Amino acid sequence: MGNKKDSTREKNQRKFNEELAFMDRNRPDYRNTACEERFTCKVCGALVSPEDAGSLHRNHCPKCLSSVHVDIEPGDRLSVCRGTMDPISVWVRKNGEWAIIHRCRICGELISNRIAADDNPALLMSIAVKPLAMPPFPLGLLGQETMKGR
Repeated sequence: MGNKKDSTREKNQRKFNEELAFMDRNRPDYRNTACEERFTCKVCGALVSPEDAGSLHRNHCPKCLSSVHVDIEPGDRLSVCRGTMDPISVWVRKNGEWAIIHRCRICGELISNRIAADDNPALLMSIAVKPLAMPPFPLGLLGQETMKGR
């Protein structure tokens, strides 16, 4: 019985290695070149093109801000996950530039992506203020805690 499991495992490993080799030969590499591909958003169905992004790289839908888990390092297209990535937060980089934090629905990985010039501003703001709209404590306690410290 152990031999059958081992042979199945070896067969699966060989298949995985062959798929990786095929992907490596046929995948685009956008680490040093512009990504000019158009894609259809898996979440909202919008046709997304790089023209209005304001950069050479488009990595998420400007309408719903969702992405697909395709990279391990930005632009390498080496991730085999391919899960939908939801925008869960925003943060401000040292230079003042905003970035979106995406979380993969399949593997849970968190990835930061620059916002694009044509991103939905209302959706960006709603993500930014969500923690303020849903604090982890009753807002009535906010003033009481400040008064106790005096």
